[in-house]
Amino acid sequence: MRSLKRIALLCGVSVLLAPVAWAEDWQVAKDEEGIKVSLSEVAGSKYKAYRGVTLIKAPLAKVQALQEDVVGACAWVHECKLQKLLKQEGGEIWTYTQFNTPWPVTPRDSVLHVTTAKEADGSVVRKLVGEPTYVPEEKGFVRVAKVEGFWKLVPKGDSTEVTYQVHTEPGGSVPAMVANKFVVEAPFNTLKNLRERAEKH
Repeated sequence: MRSLKRIALLCGVSVLLAPVAWAEDWQVAKDEEGIKVSLSEVAGSKYKAYRGVTLIKAPLAKVQALQEDVVGACAWVHECKLQKLLKQEGGEIWTYTQFNTPWPVTPRDSVLHVTTAKEADGSVVRKLVGEPTYVPEEKGFVRVAKVEGFWKLVPKGDSTEVTYQVHTEPGGSVPAMVANKFVVEAPFNTLKNLRERAEKH
């Protein structure tokens, strides 16, 4: 019985760590203004995973509050046009987001299931999983087919180390040049905008 419990526990842990497992060979693509963006190939996908890391001079609670303001967060998420909360259940939320895209790419929208968990060391992990069929598709938008990733907030004294790691399958067709630009700009601009807001007194 104990071994069953142990297996269940290990499975639970592996599910939480799954987004980390698919991308290990990270190459630094941009390291500017205190923000490091790395990219990794993902097996079976033509789109790279991205990971951005920065240190924000603000307490973890403030950074987390900015993240949990679903509507307000659209102001600092890269190319976010509109964002709303669909459902909330304890530490889980479902959000709907519309994104601006450069011509001639059709605008995208996505539905995310976000699960927030606090670690023993005080860190906060917000796991992101796309649920494209959760609500009907909107006219004029292509639904993002797959999202897998996480936010990790680690307290560092009065500051917070923030990691933002995501892999998406954007659905439809996206020119390689646009996709390659997005995977660098999305984490860089998102983290830069978040940091600016969090560090405002």
